[in-house]
Amino acid sequence: MTSVVSSPPRTIRIGSRKSQLALVQTYWVQEQLKNCYPDITFEVHTMSTQGDKILDVALAKIGDKGLFTKELELGMLNQEIDFAVHSLKDLPTHLPEGLTLAAITERENPADALVVHEKHKDKQIDTLPEGAVIGTSSLRRLAQLRHHFPHFTFKDVRGNLITRLAKLDAGEYDALILAAAGLERLGMSDRTHQILPKEISLHAVGQGALGIECRADDSELLSLLKAIEHPQTRDRCLAERSFLRSLEGGCQVPIGVNTEISGENLTLTGIVASVDGQKFVKDTVTGIANNAEAVGTELAELLRKQGAQEILSEIFAVIQRGS
Repeated sequence: MTSVVSSPPRTIRIGSRKSQLALVQTYWVQEQLKNCYPDITFEVHTMSTQGDKILDVALAKIGDKGLFTKELELGMLNQEIDFAVHSLKDLPTHLPEGLTLAAITERENPADALVVHEKHKDKQIDTLPEGAVIGTSSLRRLAQLRHHFPHFTFKDVRGNLITRLAKLDAGEYDALILAAAGLERLGMSDRTHQILPKEISLHAVGQGALGIECRADDSELLSLLKAIEHPQTRDRCLAERSFLRSLEGGCQVPIGVNTEISGENLTLTGIVASVDGQKFVKDTVTGIANNAEAVGTELAELLRKQGAQEILSEIFAVIQRGS
């Protein structure tokens, strides 16, 4: 009688940035996968990315080609880790050859949040005093807020969430604009003073969702990861990423979006703005949710006809000059 030797269960290595928020997100993914596959071991391996190391320069001046992802992607290509967990808004729309976006998890609130200094606890974004110092490291937020509130003073703010909040509490800023999802995931949603309405600030592409990236030829892992994908979030984010990719924009340019799904229909709103908030094009397209990428492409073409490409070309020229 021939004995059958079974192979040991596979150990899957998960790559993550070392920041507190990144680890919270990665441990959440690890827990979901453990619940789905109790016989598989999922190990977390941490790495520092370029974006984690350079904290004294505005993000737009560093460039955004893999700012928070490159080291993790090299780890996958070198077989050091099997997949990586990213904040989807940080994942470029063009991935390195050999890697793929395997799954997108259910989205937290994608909106931007206003966090204020204690002295402004009775204020909203539209009642903050003239000259109020607003901290943000996002050109997207900066452009939209300058468009609506030209009387504010804007100041770059870098560092992890705890560091930025400490600077606010120390009085360096009157308010910060942060991702509501990050505050929620760190159990700090009590610091959210106001969720900014989409009429004031359209959110970043992919904001609030996690993107799981792995090697394109790992069919077994690709199949496993589908267990934690959220179909509606996937469709919304694929439309947003297609819009961004079609405009050849990066993670650090003033492009904002909002997506909604009703039945089989997906509605995508997008803006492209100049950094000073003076030039501003915005429109909306509705299409079929299961053809989400076509919706994003259609909206990009619509905004391109309204001058979006000229706005982006001016921004890229300024960034390349290091202004």
